[in-house]
This record gives sequence, structure tokens and C-alpha cells, in this order.
Amino acid sequence: MLVMLSIKNLAVVEEIDVYFHKGFHVLSGETGAGKSIIIDALGLIAGSRGSAELVRYGNDKAEMEALFELRGDHPVWDTMSRLGIQGTAEEHLVIRREVTASGKSTARINGQLVNLTMLREIGEQLVNIHGQHEHQSLMKPERHLSLLDTFGFADINPLKIQYQQQYTDYAKIERELRDLQETSQKTYQMLDLYRFQLEEISSAGLEIGEDELLQEERLRLSHSEKMMEAIVGGYHSINGDGGMGSVTVAISQLEDVTRYDSKALDPILEQLQSAFYQLEDAAYQLRSYRENIEFNPGRLEEVETRLNQISGLRRKYGDNVEEILTYYEKIQHETDLLENKDERLAEMIERRDRLRDKLLQTGEKLSKVRRKAADELASQVEAELKHLQMERTSLRVNMDYIDDANGPEWNGRHIRITRQGIDNAEFLISPNPGEPLRSLGKIASGGELSRIMLALKSIFARHDQVPVLVFDEVDTGVSGRAAQSIAEKLFKLSADCQVFSITHLPQVACMADHQYLIEKHIVGDRTATRVTSLHEDGRVDELARMLGGVEITEKTNHHAHEMLKLAEARKDSSTYAVH
Repeated sequence: MLVMLSIKNLAVVEEIDVYFHKGFHVLSGETGAGKSIIIDALGLIAGSRGSAELVRYGNDKAEMEALFELRGDHPVWDTMSRLGIQGTAEEHLVIRREVTASGKSTARINGQLVNLTMLREIGEQLVNIHGQHEHQSLMKPERHLSLLDTFGFADINPLKIQYQQQYTDYAKIERELRDLQETSQKTYQMLDLYRFQLEEISSAGLEIGEDELLQEERLRLSHSEKMMEAIVGGYHSINGDGGMGSVTVAISQLEDVTRYDSKALDPILEQLQSAFYQLEDAAYQLRSYRENIEFNPGRLEEVETRLNQISGLRRKYGDNVEEILTYYEKIQHETDLLENKDERLAEMIERRDRLRDKLLQTGEKLSKVRRKAADELASQVEAELKHLQMERTSLRVNMDYIDDANGPEWNGRHIRITRQGIDNAEFLISPNPGEPLRSLGKIASGGELSRIMLALKSIFARHDQVPVLVFDEVDTGVSGRAAQSIAEKLFKLSADCQVFSITHLPQVACMADHQYLIEKHIVGDRTATRVTSLHEDGRVDELARMLGGVEITEKTNHHAHEMLKLAEARKDSSTYAVH
């Protein structure tokens, strides 16, 4: 359960710490007091996206922290272990979230930094929030299949995963087949172009690195005469009296006197001897290089011609020989594909048909499991609605294929294949006996939608083990006995999990185990929201306000007190005793 929620600098909340208990909690207060901000904070804790607009004006960041106390066998611990997040020996889980004024968001679980995806995976196992207008999603038939799959998750999901894996393969080959068919008109034009390019590159007989070698050779051939003059001059300078001859004389002179100061002169003599050998080696290399210098205008012309040929290919196909050859391999592959297009097309159609048949068979299995779940869901929703002042309402989950004239034929109909399956679901209701079943979105009132959604949430709560359920004005559009039935349903739900509800209805508030008053007050020149845990007298006053509005009379107070007493009696009775 949620033990504590701390909020700092979030919208109109300056700083609050709220402690919670087991059971049914109600948050009440005037419109605009900040009740929804508490829900927003829980949403951020559970992984909703943060934004800079949430940060209280004038502050650097908003901070939220929640402490959960969970059973040792709760599935969230396995999820945390899989994600590499450390648990605690006390079975406590702490989530901290910060949103800065620049919009940057960080989250930590038990002190460990986590990303938003990890936070959401953990958060959805801890908190389920029913938004203020979520019941309106029931008006969208495309949402109904998702609700059905949630209900029948254990049986549906394995088949759904198998189906979607097959659908991915099927969709991929459909795209490839479509692309191949779309290229048919351009095939022959492209083949002619590719064949010309292949011949042009192939006939050139290119070798990797050839262009660099030719450029070096051209440089040598272009300057061979100048190089010869320099090499001959250098050779004669080294080999003449001013080169090796001078060094030889210096060596001879030093050899005669080194015995007088060998310590100083021997190193110098060694340097001169080394210089002599180096000059001798340089002279040898210059002579060898001179003998290999080529004066060949014909070869220079050949090199220029070859480089011009390569340059022309570079302008068309790549910056160097290696890129040109890479392009050659690419268009060779494309040519092979185009030349074998008809064969490939037939092969792909055959493979597509096999994948489609397999997909349809899996889709039919998935459909049968869904239809079974649909009947069970309808039965359970009707049972829940009997306790929500809709005892004469009939509900069915209509399952049917989606007709598509361009789709494959299956069971005598042309149907559409989607990633979700080969059929769709739509909730149909008949609010009154004798009336035909009709689309939920077309005939249900806001109050009926709220109660149907509450019935669904009640059913799902028995399956998913989420410890905290939050309802933001789930009682919208109802009053009187219907409001009382919602209050009793929320109280019953709190037997298995912690329930929070924002409400303006006294019938709902009086059934709560714990009530919190949300109100604004002025601190200095700033408005701030505060949260007060109400006890008996405080609850009477708040219920009186909810009943009587601006003027609270003694009669209103008495009525509020009586409502609390009757609510306690209902909760203590065998029918409603759940805690």
C-alpha cells in the first residue's frame, strides 16, 4: 500500500507530507483547491511524463516522493530484480521523482537512478489511476478490444504474442512484395542503365589503390629531367673533393693526433668516420636511383590517359577506385535481382500466402479465446452493475471480423488483418428490458459510462494485484441511490487494495475509512494547497459543506452526522464488512 506521499513545489502545492492507511480514502474540497494535483503527483510517481509547467512559479524544481509497503511475494519485486533495481529487507519501496523548471526529469527507486521506461514498468504494478474523463474512452469501440484483452490476459496474451510475431513476418513480406511490384514499370529502364554502368566499370579493369600509384608515377615522370640534374649534382658533390674527400682528409689528420688527447678527440673521430660511411652509402643510393630514372614521354602519356579514364569514372560512381568498385558490386546485385524479378515475385507471393494462412489460423485461435473471454466479461460486468443501480442492464461484447473488400477471404468473408487480430470487439448495452442491444457510445449516459467503467475496474482489480487504485471523480453524472451504490462499490474494492477517490458527493465521502480535506490558503502573498486528515468532527463539517454549500445550518450538520452513522453501520454489516 501507499504509506506516505511527499510533494514539494508542484503547481500550487508548496510542501506537504501526507500519510495514508489501509482501506478507502476520499479527497474532498472546493473546486480548484488542488485535489487533482495529488493525483498528478501520484501519476508522476508512476511514470507519467513531467513538464516545466508543473513546477511551482519561482522555484527550480518540483519534488515528489512516495513510500510503498508491499508483500514479499508481490510481482513488483521480480520486476525490480529483472531490471537490476535493489529491493529492501523491510519490503519497502521508495520512488522519488524530480522535474526541473527547464523540463528535465529524473527518477529514483530505492535511491537508484532509473529511466522513465523502467519507472513506468514499476509504476503500473503499483498504481492504477482512473482519470477524470477516462470513462469517456468507453465511447470509442477501438478501446474495447484492449479492455477485453486486459480481462482475459492469462489466456489471451500467449496467443496474442504468437500472433503478433507472425504478423510482423507477414507485414514485412507484404511491404517487400509491394515494393517489388511497384518497381516493375521501371525494371527494364533500370536494367539497361545498370548493364551500361557494369560494362563501363568492368572494361576499365580497375584495381584498388591504382589511382594513388598512378598519381605518384605521373609526378615522377613529369619531373624526371629535373630530378636527374639534382641527383647527378648531389652525387658529384658527395663523391668529389668537397664531400667524401674532405672527410677523408679530416679523418687522416685526426688519426695522427688522437693519441695526445684521446678522451676528447676519439668521439669526434668516430663521428667523422660515421659521416664518411653515411656519405658513401648516400652516394651509392643516388647512383642506383640515377640508373633507374626513366625518361619516357610515352609512358607519361599512358599514365595521363589512364588517370583521365579513372577521373571520368570517379565523377560518376565514387571518389576513389575503392568506392567505384563498391558501387559496381551494388548494381551487380541489383541487376541480379531485377533479372530474376519474375521468379522472385512468384516465390514471394507463395511465401506471403503461406505466412498469411498461418497467421489467419493463429488469428482464429485468438478469436475463439477472445469470444470465450467476451462472454465471461459480459457476465461479470452485468453482475457488478446489479450493485450499481443498473440491475436491469444487459451488456454484450460483440466480436466480429472487420470486413475489407481487398482483404483475404476467410470463412466466406473478405476480412482485414491487423496487428491486434482478425476481429474486433464492441460493447453493446440495453439499459432497459425490451430494448435492443446498441453501441455503448451511442446510448449510454455519462453516469452509466462511469458505472460501467467502475464495474470494469472492479473486475480488473481482482486480477492484476495493483495495490493502489485511484479514481478521479468516477461518480461524475450520478446522484442519489446511484451515488450510494458507487460509494459502496469503492468501499468493497478497498478490501483487496488501497482505494483513493476524489469526489464532490457526500454519499461517497461518508463511506470512506479516511477523509482528507484539500484547501487553499494564503501564505504571505502566495497561494498554497494544504491537506488535512479529518477526524469525526472535521468529517461532519466537511460533509455538511458538501451537503449545504455556503450556508451550513444545524439541520445540515445533523444530516451529515447521520450520514456518517449510517455509513458506519453499512460498513459494519455482514454485507459490507470488508476490513
